Amino acid sequence: MNFGRAPRSSPSRRLRTVLPVAVAAGALTLSACGGGGTSGGGGKTGFVSNTGGIATVAKADRRSVNDLSGETLEGKKLDVADYKGKVVVLNVWGSWCGPCLAEAPHFAKVSKEMAGKGVAFIGINTRDLEKEPAVKFEQDFGITYPSLYDPAGKLLVYGFPKGSLNPQAIPSTIVLDRNGKIAARSLKAVDEEQLRKLIDPLIAEK
Repeated sequence: MNFGRAPRSSPSRRLRTVLPVAVAAGALTLSACGGGGTSGGGGKTGFVSNTGGIATVAKADRRSVNDLSGETLEGKKLDVADYKGKVVVLNVWGSWCGPCLAEAPHFAKVSKEMAGKGVAFIGINTRDLEKEPAVKFEQDFGITYPSLYDPAGKLLVYGFPKGSLNPQAIPSTIVLDRNGKIAARSLKAVDEEQLRKLIDPLIAEK
């Protein structure tokens, strides 16, 4: 095995290599399948985080998401803004992600049980360069709600305002209140009990 110096590449080749990497790094300042940190941006964010990777925002301090729209894994158009009036659970996941595998059965179960309670589940599938593995993931776990297909992570960068509770790990779960504002976030895989703790207070809000 050769542990020597890697062969030199031309400046143009290095540029072609660096640009996609820079875009990817900007798109996902995340640890793949791991925990993240506090939300991006400085100043007063108005949220409280605990050691379990879950944070919530007081109603008066919540911020609306930006444009979260695109094509689903099934090739249909979806715009999160159309779900205003419902509590929306956004789950960032990838078929390649171990913790996503662990939490998927809980999402499948809770999403079905809450379908008649004014709660909508929407996935954001990322870093799956082809749709087939992601579609199979949904089929294997019985996930019936739609997922936006975001292989390059653009929605994760531009869909959430700087300084808000944005997704910074895979998996991440963001919960929006009925006004489309960011109310809670988890930066870890969640089980059924933890998922309900994120959602139930928002169902009860007046």
